[in-house]
Amino acid sequence: MGFFTDTSVCIGCKACEVACKEWNAIPADFPDGGFTGTSLDATETLGANTWRHVAFVEQQDVLASAGSGDFRWLMASDVCKHCTHAACLDVCPTGALFRTEFETVVVQADVCNGCGYCIPACPYGVIDQRKDDGRAFKCTMCYDRLGAGMEPACAKACPTDSIQFGELDELRERADARLAQLQDAGVEEAQLYGRDPGDGVGGAGAFFLLLDEPEVYGLPPDPVVTTRDLPAMWRHVGGAALTLLGAAVAAFVSTRGRG
Repeated sequence: MGFFTDTSVCIGCKACEVACKEWNAIPADFPDGGFTGTSLDATETLGANTWRHVAFVEQQDVLASAGSGDFRWLMASDVCKHCTHAACLDVCPTGALFRTEFETVVVQADVCNGCGYCIPACPYGVIDQRKDDGRAFKCTMCYDRLGAGMEPACAKACPTDSIQFGELDELRERADARLAQLQDAGVEEAQLYGRDPGDGVGGAGAFFLLLDEPEVYGLPPDPVVTTRDLPAMWRHVGGAALTLLGAAVAAFVSTRGRG
């Protein structure tokens, strides 16, 4: 199961943020003044207390060449990507992170020891630690709601169906059709992000239709699972250890022979 987020119909209402916080009892993290000073975005990034974040990207002069104005807003509701090859799972020493029966990735807060290894492992910078106790938190795709046959709170609250929830294969077909529709209408910059199962994270469980390059939305253009080289590294370590062990045994045998 997963998310397809069509940013072309996002209106920036932040209903998904509010629904996520309410259902999951996530603490508020708004700045003292109510806004950050960097546009109308009051939360700014994903974090331990912001599992859904609606980005406001203000663009000037991008439409002037087309004669249709000199200003536009890009809105996009970001979330954990629930990677097929999830580096956070690879590095977690306690099993606090696990893959569910829905192929989503969840953190068990009561098992997390606050080591923080998962933080730098995430290629998207999604996971974060709460300052009061150091434990890691992120989107669970409303695991408790899925178990009860309900859709995640964010998708339920979205008034424009920008956030769509369902089986990934069906969502990919829907995304392909939507992309073709936009491109046929002349929106040449429209593109899918995280849709390809052959990408650097094996495909995302939450993917997006964007109206500009991923970097504009604060997304890495070519994300790669950060632990992809671990198997090779362990093989090299094992080979080196065997070589050292062989040298030690040879030295011991040689010493005994001289004795």
